[in-house]
Amino acid sequence: MNFIEAVSPNFNERTVPPDIIVLHYTGMQTGEAALERLCDPEAKVSSHYLVEEDGRVFRLVAEERRAWHAGLSFWKGETDINGRSIGIEIVNPGHEFGYRPFPQAQIDAVIELLSDIRSRWQIEDARIIAHSDVAPARRNDPGELFPWKILAQAGHGLWVEPDAAPGAPLAEGEEGAGVFALQAGLTRLGYDCAPSGKFDAETATVLRAFQRHWRQEKIDGVADGMTRARLIALLRAAAGA
Repeated sequence: MNFIEAVSPNFNERTVPPDIIVLHYTGMQTGEAALERLCDPEAKVSSHYLVEEDGRVFRLVAEERRAWHAGLSFWKGETDINGRSIGIEIVNPGHEFGYRPFPQAQIDAVIELLSDIRSRWQIEDARIIAHSDVAPARRNDPGELFPWKILAQAGHGLWVEPDAAPGAPLAEGEEGAGVFALQAGLTRLGYDCAPSGKFDAETATVLRAFQRHWRQEKIDGVADGMTRARLIALLRAAAGA
């Protein structure tokens, strides 16, 4: 794969090989501004790659090094996500500056990049995730317009299309075994959502992150039948991967 070299000084050493890929959007007004920030030593942020809207791919940090893209984060009990992940920034102004669909040329480049990365590292489909998955209280990128289904159809990441589960929706303020099971499922998938049986604000935040990735037509923090069905189907898919 062809890369444009744009070396960032913002990295340090890894202690384990990468086994997660985290996808972001840049959330800045232009790709040029994002690239400048990711290479600015004073900003103290970086990623391994940046993918422009026209499909150009910039390489900023070697995969063998620890880039600084995830921040305070959590996935499957791990808190140093930077230390075990490869970060891909995808140029998009984001929710603050005019969130818009990702062009086909850009998505094609992301798919090619994922194939390239996975030819070198053992990264499971269940560990190709969003910034919002690892930091749901702080981030919502790459957001509900990102075509996770297309990536999964190309062989990267998980996607499921189950029938809706029966039962009344679960929402903030509710308590009981159903809430406990929901929290346990989210935790098993990877989120920081320790089961308590109480549907609190933190649970709603995590659920919105889940919906932003896997239930993109409904991001309200309410566990309706389809949201619960997708969680169950994803757990099965992840277990069988």
